[in-house]
Amino acid sequence: LLGPKVYSRFGPEFPIRFDFLDTIEGGNLSLQVHPSTGYARERFGIPYTQDESYYILQAVGDAAVYLGLKEGITKDALFSALDDAQSGGAPFDVDAFVNRWPVRKHDHFAIPAGTIHCSGSGTLVLEISATPYIFTFKLWDWGRLGLDGRPRPVHAEHGKAVVLEERDTNWVQREILDKVETLRVDGNVREERTGLHPLEFIETRRHWFKDAVVHHTEGSVHVLNLVEGDEIVVESPNGAFQPFRAGYAETFIVPAGVGSYTVRPSDPDIEHATIRASVRI
Repeated sequence: LLGPKVYSRFGPEFPIRFDFLDTIEGGNLSLQVHPSTGYARERFGIPYTQDESYYILQAVGDAAVYLGLKEGITKDALFSALDDAQSGGAPFDVDAFVNRWPVRKHDHFAIPAGTIHCSGSGTLVLEISATPYIFTFKLWDWGRLGLDGRPRPVHAEHGKAVVLEERDTNWVQREILDKVETLRVDGNVREERTGLHPLEFIETRRHWFKDAVVHHTEGSVHVLNLVEGDEIVVESPNGAFQPFRAGYAETFIVPAGVGSYTVRPSDPDIEHATIRASVRI
């Protein structure tokens, strides 16, 4: 695929979205950036932006993500090279301007608005993001052509206004490069905070487990995905919903009013893992 392959989208009114970006057998996703909240409000009349993260479900070959400007790169230099390439000049040398980070399965990368980024070929990415999904400013599409034979359109003016120069190599390494914090270990259950930055309003937790895991919505909608293992069973101790099963890479939503619920593996001999996103309250 040359762009995002979307399996799960809940509409612009929903605060959390899980998408799949499948570039294992295709090219890189378009190099892009999302606007700050202030820019989104001033230019488009909406009060929030699209912060997101990439969770790596699968990685083959020399899989990578592009994230953050290289040290010493200025916006003027970046967009001069982008404009030249878009106008038919020399192809844009992405590796001279943007960091390329090797990835492995289960790596998790935060991408606060204003950070230049894209997923590379060889990856199956679970994108966890705040809506809206309509303000993605594409900066470079790897020279691919549209049906009219011309380079596919980009959004250089908006991109130059919102790309943050300080989101460079050192900042990425310090702030957002696969940050994992173990919160608790209880027998065969391990809970971790992973992937999202304090600038973002979504909280993500990963649970590794062979036994049942007790969750509580605590007043926030939960969106979960099974990222390791074949199948889980989701149940409500107080009968708020009928038990159901979810398979690998399937996404499901637990409404805020449910309260407590449990997630257990169908096969307790195999370690499973879920990633859970909720709105910070």
